[in-house]
Amino acid sequence: MNASAEKFTCQTLLTVTPLTSSLFSLRTTRDPGFRFRAGQFARLGVTKADGSTVWRAYSMVSSPHDEFLEFFSIVVPGGEFTSELSRLSVGDTLMVERQAFGFLTLDRFVDGRDLWLLATGTGIAPFLSILQDFEVWECFERIILVYSVREQKELAYQDLIAELGQREYLAEHAHKLTYIPIVTRETIEGALRGRITTLIENGELEQAAGVELSPEHSRVMLCGNPQMIDDTRQLLKARELQLSLTRRPGQVAVENYW
Repeated sequence: MNASAEKFTCQTLLTVTPLTSSLFSLRTTRDPGFRFRAGQFARLGVTKADGSTVWRAYSMVSSPHDEFLEFFSIVVPGGEFTSELSRLSVGDTLMVERQAFGFLTLDRFVDGRDLWLLATGTGIAPFLSILQDFEVWECFERIILVYSVREQKELAYQDLIAELGQREYLAEHAHKLTYIPIVTRETIEGALRGRITTLIENGELEQAAGVELSPEHSRVMLCGNPQMIDDTRQLLKARELQLSLTRRPGQVAVENYW
């Protein structure tokens, strides 16, 4: 095995599920030696027609305990990686680096009562992994999942979110979860409308959650488009919620692989 091959394994594509014309999920086999914490991401590689390899980072949707790996992707028009990825079929091979990465994990926080998970688009992926891991349900009294998309059809994994409380190992904790979908370009019953930042500023998000964002009790994870992350971080900073660093534990954790 050459040096580069030692860094990754070749996994088989088990399913490819289109969700919309531009969103799809895919599931692969999992190397027995691949370990990750809920919320982390893997680097995936695809081989182009010219023989070169393109790598991109994708958060795991699957839990650390699943025997497979699942990822959630958007097709970027003309995108070097997703164009190749979207052409793959069941049985094809996908390269997965042996090491998982990322700091969007529960150990970013040393305490806290309420966990806020704020996602836009495919940024929901790491939070689905976290919610399938028992640890989060033990650590927090309240978990608020906020999922913002442009159109209702882009709200993915609704069945998974709905059935979390039906799982035997989570049944007694199901009351802790509040799910708040947001659709920015349509008015949908049961969903808020507006940008996450706007809904924080005008108080609608906290009203829907039934709990306030506070430095004392709130711990916030952000994953999604960079503008949302930057703008939300500034709003939270104004409320004295600080980024959690290794040398200085805080109240906010972000993922920055976009």
